[in-house]
Amino acid sequence: MDSTATEDTITQGGLVRPMFRLAWPIVVIQLLQVTYNIADTFWLGRLSADAVGALSLAFPLIFLLLSIAGGFTTAGSILVAQYTGADSEGSAGTVAGQILSFVTILAAALALLGYVVTEPMLAILPSQSATTAQIIPLAEQYMEVFFLGLPFLFGFFVFSALMRGYGDTRTPMRIMLVSVALNVVLDPLLIFGVGPFPHLGIEGAALATIFSRGVASALGLYVLFVTRAGPNVTVESLVPDLGYIWDIVRIGVPSALEQSTSALAMVTLTAMVVQFAPPVVSAYGLGNRLVSLVFLPTMGLGRATNTMVGQNLGADKADRAERAVWIATKVGAGVMFGVAVIAALFPEPIVSVFMATGTDAARETVRHGSEYLRIRSVEFTFMAVLQVMLGAYRGAGNTKTAMGFSMVALWVGRVPTVYYLAFVAGMGATGIWIGMALGNVVGGIAAALWFTRGTWKETVIDEGETPGAPTPGAGSAESDASASDGK
Repeated sequence: MDSTATEDTITQGGLVRPMFRLAWPIVVIQLLQVTYNIADTFWLGRLSADAVGALSLAFPLIFLLLSIAGGFTTAGSILVAQYTGADSEGSAGTVAGQILSFVTILAAALALLGYVVTEPMLAILPSQSATTAQIIPLAEQYMEVFFLGLPFLFGFFVFSALMRGYGDTRTPMRIMLVSVALNVVLDPLLIFGVGPFPHLGIEGAALATIFSRGVASALGLYVLFVTRAGPNVTVESLVPDLGYIWDIVRIGVPSALEQSTSALAMVTLTAMVVQFAPPVVSAYGLGNRLVSLVFLPTMGLGRATNTMVGQNLGADKADRAERAVWIATKVGAGVMFGVAVIAALFPEPIVSVFMATGTDAARETVRHGSEYLRIRSVEFTFMAVLQVMLGAYRGAGNTKTAMGFSMVALWVGRVPTVYYLAFVAGMGATGIWIGMALGNVVGGIAAALWFTRGTWKETVIDEGETPGAPTPGAGSAESDASASDGK
């Protein structure tokens, strides 16, 4: 593992160096993750503003199904981290195998479901007739191709989560770099039909993503099964074990619900946004892609906190886990304050990079997008605090609490505020942007205050178990915390 390379490790010695070694590849991975979306937005923005608007509609609906399986990859990361911290290598490898087989089956089912329900999902979105005619058919084309390739995506998602729990974040980073490079090259070739490649438009962007993700998945499986890196996964580990599956489901279901309700909030917000003119819809999508440049690095810091907390709780070092959380909070908040200043001062030049301004619609999109970025910069510091706190709760296996604060941020701080400001108060698009910013402010403050209660300092594994033994019904910190939290 990378974390054993120096005297300071995840569970021993100083905290700053191991956290930095763990966090920076995760941040790079998240930035590379954003590159997929940015590359699509960049090239489709040169195809048409409607194509960018189609991505605005497609991604929340895609994420709604992705989030179901994504919650169980989170469970894998939590369990591998705590088994690794407890020096239970056999159990870490077995859990990794169980997650791989479980999520693969789930991804295949979701691929079929997504393809079948693409048209009905888009049909429920209320919109102006012009928006419907221009954008929704393009979103349908993108989603159908994307869903057919869904199983090829999840191999890397699982691999990255398992390696993160184990403490090796550099190997997924290197594989992600290869995958992103492929996507950046393939995007213009397939979208515009360069040379022998066919002109596929928005479907070409989906195909480029599927192929590059598939390569990453294949490389990740090779690392797990063939090399010595990461948990010791064998073919035998793939055979379902009810003890481990129960732990995966018990921890993974709240995470899946958290991500699903987040996706549902995105769909609800999109349903509100599409009632405005196409330039507002396109600005919403473009602004979200840009804010993701900020959001995903903070998510990376939160995931580093997840591993730090998980391994230290597994090693029975709760105080060390708590110190790691506060260090991550201070660093994340400080960095994001600097980013917020830049975004608030120079929103139009930033937005203009990703949208050609040759038409009136494109210029209007840039105007709305600039206002969106400037307003949302207010939340950036709070965004970092919330993501670190959610990572701490997940690392402890307390996924119900993480789900609760995600719902506070979205369903208390964001969705009703957007509706009220945009439609009741009559603020229009500006009301949408203000409401979007409010969610992380509310969620970050609430999650940090709750963290100080200390009810999360338990593990979800049985510390007395023998390596490789399943733990059906193991004492759950999540249950204890939920009880004390009055849930």
